[in-house]
Amino acid sequence: MMSWSRPLLFSLLFYFTELILAQIKYSTPEEVKLGAVIGNVAKDLGLDVSTLINRRFRIVSGAQDSLFEVNPNNGVLYVNKNLDREQMCDRNVACLIDVKVVVENPLEIHYVAVEITDANDHAPTFAEKEKVLEIAENTSPGARFQLPGARDPDVGINSVQRYKLSQNDHFHLEIRDRGEDKIPFLVLQRSVDREQKTNHSLILTAIDGGTPLKSANLNLTINVLDINDNRPTFSKEVYSVILQENVALETVVIKVQATDLDEGTNGDVEYAFGGDINSKVLELFSLDTNTGEIRVNGQIDYETADVFKLDVQASDRGQPPMTTDCRVIIKIKDVNDNEPEIEVTSISNMVPEDSKHGTVISLISITDLDSGLNGKVICSLTGNVPFELKPSFKENMYSLVTKETLDRETVSHYDILITATDYGEPQLSTLKTLSIQVSDVNDNIPEFSHSPLELYLTENNAPGASIFSVSAFDKDLYDNAVVSYRIIRGGGGHNDMASFININSENGDILALKSFDFETLKTFQFQVVASDSGTPSLSSNVTVNVFILDQNDNAPVILYPVSSNGSAEGVEEIPRNVNAGHLVTKVRAYDADIGYNGWLLFSLQQVTDHSLFGLDRYTGQIRTLRSFTETDE
Repeated sequence: MMSWSRPLLFSLLFYFTELILAQIKYSTPEEVKLGAVIGNVAKDLGLDVSTLINRRFRIVSGAQDSLFEVNPNNGVLYVNKNLDREQMCDRNVACLIDVKVVVENPLEIHYVAVEITDANDHAPTFAEKEKVLEIAENTSPGARFQLPGARDPDVGINSVQRYKLSQNDHFHLEIRDRGEDKIPFLVLQRSVDREQKTNHSLILTAIDGGTPLKSANLNLTINVLDINDNRPTFSKEVYSVILQENVALETVVIKVQATDLDEGTNGDVEYAFGGDINSKVLELFSLDTNTGEIRVNGQIDYETADVFKLDVQASDRGQPPMTTDCRVIIKIKDVNDNEPEIEVTSISNMVPEDSKHGTVISLISITDLDSGLNGKVICSLTGNVPFELKPSFKENMYSLVTKETLDRETVSHYDILITATDYGEPQLSTLKTLSIQVSDVNDNIPEFSHSPLELYLTENNAPGASIFSVSAFDKDLYDNAVVSYRIIRGGGGHNDMASFININSENGDILALKSFDFETLKTFQFQVVASDSGTPSLSSNVTVNVFILDQNDNAPVILYPVSSNGSAEGVEEIPRNVNAGHLVTKVRAYDADIGYNGWLLFSLQQVTDHSLFGLDRYTGQIRTLRSFTETDE
């Protein structure tokens, strides 16, 4: 290592001090072209140009010396590399580059300070493209929210000079200076409502002061945070639906829907029936707490209830929860599921057969639990019966009346089939049988089987014995059919045979009070009256023709001439010269009886000579069997 003496060091320091003659300051904008002249060092040093022939200019090597170059002959300083102030210098201080320029012959060192001035070669930039802010919807106006500032490497007027905010109704921009920086603040000037607008999209623009102006945009998204400031709202205050009865279980009746403008749990809605709902309704309907669907939970019967009014409550899950109510009216539509019912109020189950046309027999009431056409009923009778239904002034009321003359003797009992049919779809019918007895009136006279009647009575009957029986039939009943008998008698004279006849009034047995003789009386007649026991009594007559039958109660009587001496024997004189077959005489005889009883057969009882005479047994003629001889008497 070289050692220097103290005197020598002082000499050299003096020498070099003398060499630093001056310091020059230049200014050049950044981003100038390569070769651009910054300044003439020789001229600015005041050197005579004529003396520069032997002098040389050079830049002493250093970290930044290569940025510039000097013309060795004339001392012109020019740009050798691209100048970027933002890379070379701190933005907060002046950008000065010290360049050591050495001039030789004699040796001189000059310090040249080159200030790199800023050019507006950068636009402002934001660190993010988008900024999201969250503001509660109950935030009071005047609240401030710091926004990210824009960065601009340029300085001075070329850096960010101002900010602006896109046009809106709720926010404005406030700028605060903090040293050289401008800090933007978003100020709430009007309350925000999440239910009206959930987010606000704004644009923050940062603008520098360069020429031309350069800017950058930051997208601002302000999300409005929800608070539970809204009640659930039903789509309708009153829901109305028509539900058919007898629908299947789990059938969806209706879906109520409530919306809550809040969000999250503040906007989550759940449903429930009102607290004062009838417990029986809860047995019929169920409510889904999440969806609001009302379903059938039991048997729906129109005849039990035709309308249901349900109160449904919607609540959010905020703290505290907010609620609202609506009403659901369920009208039940009738189904034709009930048959008509027939109620018969009989005035009497016995109808006199002489009832006049239009006589009321029964009152018939028809009820059908259904409604409308399903409950409208028509009533009719089945079959050909002497009755009809007369509708009453009151609906579904009828009177059963007679429309024809009744005759118990023809038909004593009617089973009337009443049919009640509704007008539903499909139609339903009910049948009811009404039994009616026709009661008897005394409208029939006793009737004999034949008229007149013929009685054949054998003579010599025993007096007091029954000789005949008459019978009359009465079609009526009971007392009206109880028949009694009597004989119509004349004046009681000798020729009134009825006086010899008696009759049993209860059974019609006829008794003869005397014995009749055919040879005296062969025929006679009398009349029998049959009377019933009705009120008034009815009767009929029958003539009984009595024929006396002959008995063989009389012996034949021979009629022949009586002799002069009164003898019963007859005497016939016959000539001797008669031939065989000569009619001698004819024996006459009489028998009071008739018929076979009066038919006569003749025979000879005693004959002296059987060869002389013969008797015809049928005619009674006596004839000679041969001629007489001398010996015949």
